[in-house]
Amino acid sequence: MSKPIIGFIGLGLMGRAMCDHMQDERYSLNVMANRSREAVEAAVAKGATECATPKEIAENSDIVMLCVDTSQSVEGRMYGDDGVIAGLSEGKVVIDFGTSLPSSTTKIGGDVQAVGGYYLDSPIGRTPAHARDGLLNLMCSGSKEGYDKAEGILKVLGENVFYLGNLGSGHTIKLINNFFGMTVANAMAEAFAMADKMGVDRQQLYDVMSAGPLHSGMMDFVKGYAVDNDPSMLAFAIKNAAKDVGYYSQMSKDAGADSIMSKSTLNALETARDDGMGDEMVSQMFDFYKKSFG
Repeated sequence: MSKPIIGFIGLGLMGRAMCDHMQDERYSLNVMANRSREAVEAAVAKGATECATPKEIAENSDIVMLCVDTSQSVEGRMYGDDGVIAGLSEGKVVIDFGTSLPSSTTKIGGDVQAVGGYYLDSPIGRTPAHARDGLLNLMCSGSKEGYDKAEGILKVLGENVFYLGNLGSGHTIKLINNFFGMTVANAMAEAFAMADKMGVDRQQLYDVMSAGPLHSGMMDFVKGYAVDNDPSMLAFAIKNAAKDVGYYSQMSKDAGADSIMSKSTLNALETARDDGMGDEMVSQMFDFYKKSFG
């Protein structure tokens, strides 16, 4: 069987790595920049075709992939005279790899279905380094028929590909996952800051806590900065964490549930972001708590 032609919108750190891997696996790509010209030019140099509009991407591709930052950005690429939906035809598949609001995802899915296409949400776990080697975790949901059409390329991109059923389930699980992860990270960052406030050695605190059931990868990531001065172990910006926890909070409100735990996490992340820390890594929330404690 011939390989599907892939259209890709949003070649940031993750998207560029995904495109790199697909090109190494001999997939034909049509690409369009979201922000980064350098990444598009690198893909074109390896044989990709650059398109001017999302509509052009959709017209010339079998599977359209979006890897952009917000639901608003996804909607901006999907709708309008030059949007993806305007260029779709019967049987084509669109995949949102970002972290989006489930309510937005289901609306877009209905509009894609109305023109004969399939819409899947497939948020990503792991890092651009994993993407470069085809080792992502992918949380995919949507029409089973659409998933079956895209399964081959999803398994090229992911080591672990989860099919989760109804459209929006992937984004729902990703938001719950990120809410939990960012809450744990903030709790650990505050714990290290409190150790300083109380005159306790941070390494000793970690040694005791990590010897028991509290030990986790997230604890180690925050320790990477608070103890070892390396923020790169948790390469996730505070502004992105605030966005995801904010989406989780919105999702809970849309469902008629008032999230209790997310309030303090979101308040801390948004305050740090607004104080100029948005581009710093989540492990550096340690500095935010330390400063807050005086």
